[in-house]
Amino acid sequence: MPQFQDHFAPVAATYASARPSYPPLLFAWLAKTCSARDLVWDCATGNGQAAVALGDWFTRVIATDASSEQLVHAQPHDRVIYRRTSAEDSGLRDASVDLITVAQALHWFDLPRFHREVRRVLKPNGLFAAWSYGRLRIDDPAVDRFFQSFYSETLSAYWPAERHHVETGYRDLAFPLRLQPVPTFTMTDGWTCGQVFGYVRSWSATAKLCEARGEVAMDSFIARLLQIWGDPERTCVVTWPLTILVGHPLDDSI
Repeated sequence: MPQFQDHFAPVAATYASARPSYPPLLFAWLAKTCSARDLVWDCATGNGQAAVALGDWFTRVIATDASSEQLVHAQPHDRVIYRRTSAEDSGLRDASVDLITVAQALHWFDLPRFHREVRRVLKPNGLFAAWSYGRLRIDDPAVDRFFQSFYSETLSAYWPAERHHVETGYRDLAFPLRLQPVPTFTMTDGWTCGQVFGYVRSWSATAKLCEARGEVAMDSFIARLLQIWGDPERTCVVTWPLTILVGHPLDDSI
């Protein structure tokens, strides 16, 4: 088993406050699509963003993560129980889970082992859903050009190799499911310059950039971003491409 690499421990506090929200309609649809709403396993929960949304629809949510630093910043919810454990060894009972969710994390897993764990804990009629959002776009062309350059050029050497799977919308990840159609969900928001900067600071690649070059690298980024943005309280529409894969595991393929 590959050793767990906690890419987000250095930015866990920022991650908890700066990451975008998932579409509320996604959680409503998942609840409607599930045959029962007793128990959800939110795997690699991070700060619990998906877990607390699921808690509004399901009786219990077991939210697990291998990172103790992420769990320190997890959001409380009466129906959510947080546990520190790996994706590949959940500690859950056999055939006990109605829904398994993985938000923005499937690309980090030991997939053969995780798929076996999914088959073990999921009920025969249970549902498995994984989603990921890619690189954001900003509706101001000048701001967007600068942002894309920073993402693709300045940070190019600092992204973990697994980030490739996010960029390709999980097209090349094994996903042994009987896939079912999913409605179109929009992931968009109106952000100020400060919110965009906070989001950038939550990236693992940004943390590695600062380790290599010092904080001056981000001082330069925010100064240039502010210059292009203008009024720091002005909001721009930001949009993320959202990949959602939902289905039932195939018994003979995991």
